[in-house]
Amino acid sequence: MSGQPSLTVAVFGESYLPYLSGVTVATEALARGLGAAGHRVVLAVPRPAGSALPTGGGADGPDPEMAWLPSYQGPPPAPPDYRMPWPVPSDALARVRAARPDIVHAQSPFVSGLMARHLARAVGAPLVFTHHTRFGDYGHYLGPLAAPGAALVGAYLGAFWAGCAAVVAPAADLAVEIEAAVSSRGGAARPVVRAIPTGIDLPILRALSPVDPRPRAGWPPDTIVAVSVGRLAREKSTDLLLDAFGDATRTDPRLRLALVGDGPLRGELERRLATGALGDRVLLTGRLPRLEALAIAAGANLFAFASRTETQGLVLAEALAVGLPVVTLDGPGVRSSVRDGVDGIVVARRPGHSATLLAEGMLALAADPARRAVMARAARDGAERFAASARIEEMVALYRSVGRGRR
Repeated sequence: MSGQPSLTVAVFGESYLPYLSGVTVATEALARGLGAAGHRVVLAVPRPAGSALPTGGGADGPDPEMAWLPSYQGPPPAPPDYRMPWPVPSDALARVRAARPDIVHAQSPFVSGLMARHLARAVGAPLVFTHHTRFGDYGHYLGPLAAPGAALVGAYLGAFWAGCAAVVAPAADLAVEIEAAVSSRGGAARPVVRAIPTGIDLPILRALSPVDPRPRAGWPPDTIVAVSVGRLAREKSTDLLLDAFGDATRTDPRLRLALVGDGPLRGELERRLATGALGDRVLLTGRLPRLEALAIAAGANLFAFASRTETQGLVLAEALAVGLPVVTLDGPGVRSSVRDGVDGIVVARRPGHSATLLAEGMLALAADPARRAVMARAARDGAERFAASARIEEMVALYRSVGRGRR
């Protein structure tokens, strides 16, 4: 900590473990990483259902002090364990306030974000917000209300940013977008905008024992396995990924696909596989603990990705860290992780042609084991750039810069 005093940081999350997502993984990584760096962390997140509390998602560092917010089950399409905080006074909020945090860090702009803002004002601490989600990409869940909903959310976000001392974007391209939006609003209240990706705990991922998905799926040992880890949802382009895989198998029948995760498209995918030619070539694992999911990824030959709604593409960094070359459609956050031609292939996203281009990338790696091996080494060797400790140092430096003179 370079001789500087430790900080007390209150971190607020809209969702948390055992629900696994990029946001919950990032929230745990931040809390444990700050603790490992010697800072005190009070983590205010929704209490999970039942009496069993989550044991962790795989991040390294000490357990934070937990302030479990009263919670309820999120409405559809939220999964069964997606808990959301009630916006009511609670012992948890009193516990966070009693800690007198130097920094309040919100992981969401909504209910927990408003709690964080209220607390920051009450104790005179700067409010830092990490913009984890491109909310505009989820409009399809609103049906005919998508357009007015996007306008309302955009206006709300602008107002929320104005109340923050700093806004953190997990990727440089998103930071540019936020900076432009903040500047266009004008006014005196302008937060600092910084690009600080979520770091990953490399020793934990490198210590994983790869799990070969072939025996589980009944595939021959000489098959070439592409894997994708994430939510099965339209915004993640899972259907497009399956289209691309179908195209690729017509050229190279050795290819197989493991889809690791669950989501609202699960039923549709199962029906499609039951009636088509891909049924015995695709494995749907369902939801798995994070490290178990990444162990299966490590046992595959390549990682395939098609999501159009990433801020950072955290799972891409995780795949590279376990030594897996990536084939991905270009999109937000992708190039923050994947180095095209070095540890992966980034193909253009072109309406009507994206599946074909992604299939060509998969076929290129499937046909060239030497190239896969070179990219796998580059992925492992280059993963130091994702190290959690460096990201925590950047975050703490931001905390100190916005906190200077504010207390």
